[in-house]
Amino acid sequence: MKIVIAGASAIGSHLARLLSRSNQDIVLIDHNADTLDDISSEYDLMTLAGSPTSIKTLLQADTDEADIFIAVTPDENVNITSCVMAHAMGARKTVAQVDNQEFINPDNTPTIQAMGIDTLIYPEKLAAENIIKGLKLSWVRQRWDVHGGSLVMLGIKLRETCEILNQPLRLLCGPQDPYHVVAIKRGNDTIIPGGNDELKLYDIVYFMTTVNTIAYIRKIVGKEHYADVKNVIIMGGGRTAIRAAKEMPSFIDTKIIEIDEHQCEKLNEELDDTDVMVIHGDGRDINLLKEENIKNTQGFVALTGNDEVNILACLTAKKLGVRKTIAMIENSNYLSMAESLDIGTVINRKMLAAGNIYQMMLDADVRNIGYLASVKADVAEFIAESGSKVTRKKVFELGLPRGCTIGGLVRGKEGMLVSGGTQIMAGDNVVVICHEVDLKKIEKFFTN
Repeated sequence: MKIVIAGASAIGSHLARLLSRSNQDIVLIDHNADTLDDISSEYDLMTLAGSPTSIKTLLQADTDEADIFIAVTPDENVNITSCVMAHAMGARKTVAQVDNQEFINPDNTPTIQAMGIDTLIYPEKLAAENIIKGLKLSWVRQRWDVHGGSLVMLGIKLRETCEILNQPLRLLCGPQDPYHVVAIKRGNDTIIPGGNDELKLYDIVYFMTTVNTIAYIRKIVGKEHYADVKNVIIMGGGRTAIRAAKEMPSFIDTKIIEIDEHQCEKLNEELDDTDVMVIHGDGRDINLLKEENIKNTQGFVALTGNDEVNILACLTAKKLGVRKTIAMIENSNYLSMAESLDIGTVINRKMLAAGNIYQMMLDADVRNIGYLASVKADVAEFIAESGSKVTRKKVFELGLPRGCTIGGLVRGKEGMLVSGGTQIMAGDNVVVICHEVDLKKIEKFFTN
């Protein structure tokens, strides 16, 4: 697949890293030659210094032969213009990052598509969706719905109250058990576990299960005492906060604390049709937080433009008794530190945007693909073809590469967990989790 990426900032560079692992034909365009030199020394791709709105540059990148053209510069006008030009030159598909929610209004979709832009990426929308998911399940670090919710993957940090610590997984994840452990984050290490692996205190564990058994998972990991979120305080009133507040479930009462008085006025106008309360003040002010009854608040979301402030605010909220905290962190260098400080769920808009685009990219025969940044693992959904290797042997006989596991499958409309003795059938949608494994190697098991 020929891929041209315009913009080597955080989204573009992260996307290039993801795609370079799959031996794609990638050209990365940016005006900053030094940035490109740093990236080209790390990743397997071509770089081109120039403007993505220059016809000369686009021709040098062979944009006319591109299967997909992705514009993710910090300037949405450059992204839109370059996509329009790329489409006119013959690029088969174009994707543009935008920062104005007006563009993603469904009423404007015909106009956008008529311009030659196939898909828009709005990072604030992706961030808001992840914030809502985090608040709905206060005891979960990350939730991933697979195949429209037929299967669910839950990332959970294990505490002292967990019932399944220090036991071999072969004793915990049998054919009759309603879950499968598909990945473990232990410190800085990622483990795709086997039957002899054990779950340890403070591991972040990824469980594959079904919607009907989420309550059972909550019990065995010892999180039943975690209060469900009914009240949330959002610190910072930017675009992500507005989007999250508008999409907040009706059963969650929401307050936004914003330090800028002018922005408070804007928030009141934007959220006039909601029950959201806007408070002018500093979210770091402990007295203000106490006045706003933070001790009886179950959720705290820090969305200022300062990563350090967001981290410290979440730590403060936890000390004041808030169970579920979510921090927006834009600097990827802080992500590991945030995890080690145990601040809760971390939102990185740039990585969310790159991961969303990544789902469109690979030319393997997959229905859906995503990237779990916290464990550096791909989650892919393959369709088993008639006569393929996975339909001729049971799972334990397949000889899947090390670093790869099958988490579950969907047969018809029913989600099913997979054990070593499972026989996959033609037409099954099979969910595979891979760490440092080329998905093309896995594709061979599913094709005839």
